[in-house]
Amino acid sequence: MFLENTLKYNKQFGWIEVICGSMFSGKTEELIRRLKRAKYANLKVEIFKPNVDVRFDVEKVVSHDENEIRCTPVPAAANIPILADGCDVIGIDEAQFFDNEIVNVCNFLANKGVRVIVAGLDMDFKGNPFGPMPNLMATAEFVTKVHAICTRTGGLAHYSYRKAENDDLVLLGETNEYEPLSREAYFKIRQSKVNDIMVNDPVQITSKNDV
Repeated sequence: MFLENTLKYNKQFGWIEVICGSMFSGKTEELIRRLKRAKYANLKVEIFKPNVDVRFDVEKVVSHDENEIRCTPVPAAANIPILADGCDVIGIDEAQFFDNEIVNVCNFLANKGVRVIVAGLDMDFKGNPFGPMPNLMATAEFVTKVHAICTRTGGLAHYSYRKAENDDLVLLGETNEYEPLSREAYFKIRQSKVNDIMVNDPVQITSKNDV
């Protein structure tokens, strides 16, 4: 479990923490835990999320375990510094949906003395690094990777397998659309789909790089 930095530091500068992993791994749960601890410490806290995330509540960050904390939805990362003025701690959920400006925003806030806590998917449903997350992880002082439990093997899962037949990069969903899988389970499914394509329509395999 992540413990806050208790060493003395120059208040002129803050830091960046990234919580990453697959869907259903507890990223938002951990984000809420850290933000609530900051509130208990009487720090001024503000939480943001992209306004495209309307799955549970428009003005709340809600975990799969139904823990919640009030937040401010924003259309773009550039809105955050204006709304975060005077805060000690900033939380950002679903960071993968922001553009690359979120990296500059997080560094700007940290350089002003703010503790910035970011949560997001590290990989998309194809197993590729997701949006600005790789750059955020490289920039952050602290990176916590959390894991779900694979629904097929019972082992640690860090892939977000999309069950729905939809190739859009952004598809909001829950257990009906996504399933957390281990490396073994994920690549067995991928290989099975490739084999099905080869059997049913061999011509397609040349253009089906991602399944």
